[in-house]
Amino acid sequence: MPAIPDLPALAHSIKAWGNELGFAHVGIAGVDLAEHEQHLERWLQAGYHGEMDYMGAHGSKRSHPDQLVPGTLRVVSLRMDYLPGDTRMAQQLAQPEKAYISRYALGRDYHKLVRKRVQHLAERIQKEIGPFGFRAFVDSAPVLEKAIAEQAGLGWIGKNTLLLNRKAGSYFFLAELFVDLPLPVDPPQVSEHCGRCSACLDICPTQAFVGPYVLDARRCISYLTIELKSAIPEELRALIGNRVFGCDDCQIVCPWNRFAKPTAENDFKPRHALDSAGLAELFMWDEKTFLDRTEGSPLRRAGYERWLRNLAVGLGNAPSTIPVLEALKARVDYPSELVREHVEWALKQHALRSGR
Repeated sequence: MPAIPDLPALAHSIKAWGNELGFAHVGIAGVDLAEHEQHLERWLQAGYHGEMDYMGAHGSKRSHPDQLVPGTLRVVSLRMDYLPGDTRMAQQLAQPEKAYISRYALGRDYHKLVRKRVQHLAERIQKEIGPFGFRAFVDSAPVLEKAIAEQAGLGWIGKNTLLLNRKAGSYFFLAELFVDLPLPVDPPQVSEHCGRCSACLDICPTQAFVGPYVLDARRCISYLTIELKSAIPEELRALIGNRVFGCDDCQIVCPWNRFAKPTAENDFKPRHALDSAGLAELFMWDEKTFLDRTEGSPLRRAGYERWLRNLAVGLGNAPSTIPVLEALKARVDYPSELVREHVEWALKQHALRSGR
């Protein structure tokens, strides 16, 4: 029979090993997420998830880690910073001919990198105590990761529905390691520090927040440019501006992000100058170029057709320069009806603005 490990000492070691693997904060939570389960149910009933049917597809497993992975007693919650230094977010947004890509998506896809680190952590624990039950998750299964992180003391869920940390803001990825070990849990984050601030709610370009802590994903630019598979609603297109993959506005204005620290991970640094690229330049990528330059990138999530759809909207909102108009005209007869429809809309915007 294997020896019972010293659980407090093991919990301490897990945090130290997590830090060594590049995680800025590691906490341990129990599996009771009842309060967050009710919030999720109300959100789904309101239809705020839009086409994201997977949000309600797993019954109660999302809010019951021990149902998702039977035998789970604790969840190790981990945070990894991703902000690649100063990527001049506000400056890029203020140049309407430039493409704005959410800062988490500029470098390598975080799923593989972060999951590999969590797997390494599990192997390190196994080396110390012998075989145990575990499963690693990085935004890839029905897991209430922000609720778990709050329970593990990593921060509080802010008015913009993101996890906020007083020392690190919100520019970070979350990961989880489900374990069958009765580790001591960390004190949950019970205080929230948004106060009377409503900067994130006020700045949202499409007014996607129904109120504090409630996001209608159907109006959220991240949803519209990444998750939505069909046409972007016409009434929202002009509001999207030059944001072609995701949106960071509610993070840019958050006062707590003054404390966000640059990532130490080179893999999260911008590739192919995507932090400063022009809309017309990206729109002229053929599919091979898109696939080559987005290999191992979160941008692959949208696929080439929706990448062009998003860029067409950005070009419709851009100044009527020769490069912008020529790029749009080059795709007027594009085989995809989805792309053509957004190109036609974009050209119509330029015609309206010029009085033609």
